Formats: sequence, C-alpha cells, structure tokens
Amino acid sequence: MPKTDRPNLENLRKRAKTLVRQHRDGYHPLAAKLRAAVPRFAGLPDQTILDAPFTLTDAQRVVAREAGYADWAQATKELENMSDPEKLMPRETRPRLRIAYPQLFVADVQRAADYYQTLGFTIEYLYGAPPFYGLVKRDDVGLNLRFVHEPIDRAIRQRESVLAANIVVDGVKALFLELRDRGAELVQTLKEQPWGATDFILRDPDGNLVCFASPAEKS
Repeated sequence: MPKTDRPNLENLRKRAKTLVRQHRDGYHPLAAKLRAAVPRFAGLPDQTILDAPFTLTDAQRVVAREAGYADWAQATKELENMSDPEKLMPRETRPRLRIAYPQLFVADVQRAADYYQTLGFTIEYLYGAPPFYGLVKRDDVGLNLRFVHEPIDRAIRQRESVLAANIVVDGVKALFLELRDRGAELVQTLKEQPWGATDFILRDPDGNLVCFASPAEKS
C-alpha cells in the first residue's frame, strides 16, 4: 500500500494483531506473505513458517512495510503527527489570533479621536481633511474610527446593549475609577457578571457602547 493511501495507525495496529492471531491459528495463506516480507522466513516451507516464533513486533514490521514505511517506528511517528496538526506545523507558523481592532462608526472622526484622547488613548493617525478614518490606541488596544453619513440608531444600541467593542483589561477596577474621573459617560458601572467577569460599559459621543472587562477575582 503506498503512503498516499494515508493509512490509519489504529488500523495498522489491528492488522498486526490479526497477523499474530492468524499465525497462531496456522492460517496457511499467511505463510506466503511472511515468506516474502520476513527475511528469516525466505525459502522456508509453509508449515515451518507457521511453526516458527512470530511476535507482535514482527507483525508490526510487516504491516508497516506494506503501508510503505521503513519500519514500525517510522509508521508510528508519521501517522501520529498526521493526526495532530499542532505537530505537523512548526510553532512559529501556527495560526494564532493576537489582537483585534474593532471599528467604531462615528459622525465626526476628529471629535471622536479627541474624545478618546481624553480617556488616555493616543491618536495614531487620521486620514482626510476633514478626517474620514482614524485610529486611536491605548497600550495594545486600537479602535478604528470610521465616518458614516447616517447615524447608528442609539435607541436600539442602548435597548439591546449592542457593544461596539469588548476590551479585556488588567485592573478593571482601577480603569473604571480612572475613566470615571476623566468624565466618561458610564452606562453600566463596575459589575461582577455571572459568567465570571467584572466589567463596565461607557458610551462615547456617537452612542458607541464600549465594554472593559477583567476575569472576576476568585475569593
């Protein structure tokens, strides 16, 4: 069997055990297979082969070579790796989500950028005159600001608690106190949630709801 057939390791194990059982039971058609596959059986009569010792290790070597591998160790290594994508792909090339930059829809990009600057963000860039797109950052978190001609319905966002961004932070209580002192409009104060987070939500001048959360501290 060529390796392109992608044999299953568990199937190879079962086939090896089947060969051992057939040899023990004196299954004569097996003798021809073993005579061709096992060097020490070459040229021996069927009965001599069936009377000779034949271990599971011998059987594993036979099925591995039938599957196109040099030996059982190679078959085991390659087939185990094949079933585990983490082993197939080098660590540095494995996909991993690192950070998200949510997009906030605003009626005035400059005004929005200035507002987030009062909350401790820095303005990374603004495009256009007047700006139609921009980016503000604080630590590793960025918020894209995009101009839209028609405002998003504030009532729906408030009623349905539609978040524009959910930001995981360290020290959510300290951040809550800081942003409160900076004059942020807080639509939900600091709250421990039943799903294991402590969070608060602010509303920016365009009605965007932004949640800041930390895992709840265990008592």
